[in-house]
Amino acid sequence: MAMPRVLVVDDTASIRFLIRTNMELAGFEVDEAVDGVDCLDILSKALVMPDAITVDVMMPRMDGVSTVTAIRANPRTRNIAIVMVSTQGHPADIQRGLRAGVDAYVTKPFDPDFLILTVLDVMSRYGSGDESSIKST
Repeated sequence: MAMPRVLVVDDTASIRFLIRTNMELAGFEVDEAVDGVDCLDILSKALVMPDAITVDVMMPRMDGVSTVTAIRANPRTRNIAIVMVSTQGHPADIQRGLRAGVDAYVTKPFDPDFLILTVLDVMSRYGSGDESSIKST
């Protein structure tokens, strides 16, 4: 059985490492992108789409809201579960993310187990991934 795949999009290496480590421990395969441009490039070349994407808001070149808008506009990627992970926790920021098409919004700092459960929850809405291969947290 294939492990579910997540694409972690964040310009901060330590955050990518934190998310990657916890996702791998939970049974995910993890790919990384350093910003929105990198994310869209990875998705355009992917032979296998990720089951979920975690994306930061504040990034160089292309921010998270623009990235999510582009993902949702593309028929090939529009049905990927997306969790926005950001320090921007004001209700207006959360609404911008939701309007762009994120399925959930997690503010930094976050509990890694909560993030994993949130990703699993949004994946289940799309019927993506194989939750039986995921380790419960």
